[in-house]
Amino acid sequence: MDIVKSAILGVVEGITEFIPVSSTGHLILAAKFLKFEGSAASTFEVFIQLGAILAVIILYWKTFLNFLKFDDQEEFSGLRGLELLFWTTLPALVFGAAAHGTIKKYLFSSATVAIGLGIGGLAIVLCEQFLGAHKKSGLNSLNRKDAFLIGLFQCLALWPGMSRSACTILGAMLIGVERKTAVEYSFLAAAPVMFAATAFDLAKNVSLLSHSDFAVFATGFIFAFVSAWAAIRFFVRVVAQHTLKAFGWYRILVSSILISAGY
Repeated sequence: MDIVKSAILGVVEGITEFIPVSSTGHLILAAKFLKFEGSAASTFEVFIQLGAILAVIILYWKTFLNFLKFDDQEEFSGLRGLELLFWTTLPALVFGAAAHGTIKKYLFSSATVAIGLGIGGLAIVLCEQFLGAHKKSGLNSLNRKDAFLIGLFQCLALWPGMSRSACTILGAMLIGVERKTAVEYSFLAAAPVMFAATAFDLAKNVSLLSHSDFAVFATGFIFAFVSAWAAIRFFVRVVAQHTLKAFGWYRILVSSILISAGY
């Protein structure tokens, strides 16, 4: 039965990781519904993010490969590209490491997820409704200041339910980056911060795991990879033609249902 539950949670993780609806929030709610709980389960929820990251790396392999090129410092490649990702990742690493215990203890609940979903949903709707013309288009238009500011916005995602992708996408849009570029940068910025978060969590909790957990973790990883691959391709097509309002209203609806039901 745990294999079935891990497959379901893998699909939930993969579908929600890169669209602005909060994968962590949905995993907390799904795990509670499935009664998939405990210290090992919490580590599982972090570990399967690696499956989603692998999907991004494979889909954007050319962009990641360009980080090994050091001949053009005006493009999002080589040391310049790595530096931008560093400045985006740094704030979340600092705040996340400092507050890891507090976040795990006090914020991983259905109530906090419902609040985060609602606030984030409202932010998406308002930003799409009132933001003016965007000034920057393409990854090459980003600079150190942009990357660092996006990183500060990413820290808001330490609150489960806020959504890392929503925070980075809206953060980028608020500083003048057009939507498609903001989404693409959010995909790429996910890799270092999620790898770091997974490594940190596994290092702290590896003693709680056993050989019998391997099949459960592997199943979740595979299902997260496949579903993330499909979700990314779908999301890219959506943002090319539509705003993010539908995701915002979805979050508000789910938040309202959870709060009304006292979930």
